[in-house]
Amino acid sequence: MARLIHLNGPPGIGKSTLARRYADEHPGVLNCDVDVLRTLIGGWQADFGTAGALIRPAALAMIGAYLENGHDVVFPQMLIDPGELARFEDCALAAGAAFVECMLLDTRAAAIERFHRRGEHDADEPWHGQVRTIVDDLGGDEYLARAFTGLEALVDQRPAVITVISVENRIDDTYRALLRAIA
Repeated sequence: MARLIHLNGPPGIGKSTLARRYADEHPGVLNCDVDVLRTLIGGWQADFGTAGALIRPAALAMIGAYLENGHDVVFPQMLIDPGELARFEDCALAAGAAFVECMLLDTRAAAIERFHRRGEHDADEPWHGQVRTIVDDLGGDEYLARAFTGLEALVDQRPAVITVISVENRIDDTYRALLRAIA
């Protein structure tokens, strides 16, 4: 049975890094990274939020088609809104696939610090600057703390969520923990 493996968690926790590695090591798996897809929309730099709203339905369609063909999808995306999360879970179920929900967490303080260091040396991910601006506009560290609280609440509300501790600068350990958790 195909699986939609949703890597959820705060920004900067390692979702995209782990998704890329998982897809690289599992031939045929689609890494459906919405942040990467946003950059394919003209004008995304000027309106990152609108680009995200435009690409989400396309991402859902792509995920559904891929799952229907019997292939796994890894989906690194912070989703706090239970309604939005349900859209992706329903997509997997409608395609006859399993929905594997994995929450990547560190401590609240560490997650906030990691966000601020995110992308310092990675010019290949141009959206990091856009995300920083959005987070600043939403309240900076207070927003990040609220998002972390929302993610913790999802873990409490959704008993099937698999929690994986993501330790900064220990990507190999975190990746092995992820593999064990979703096996």
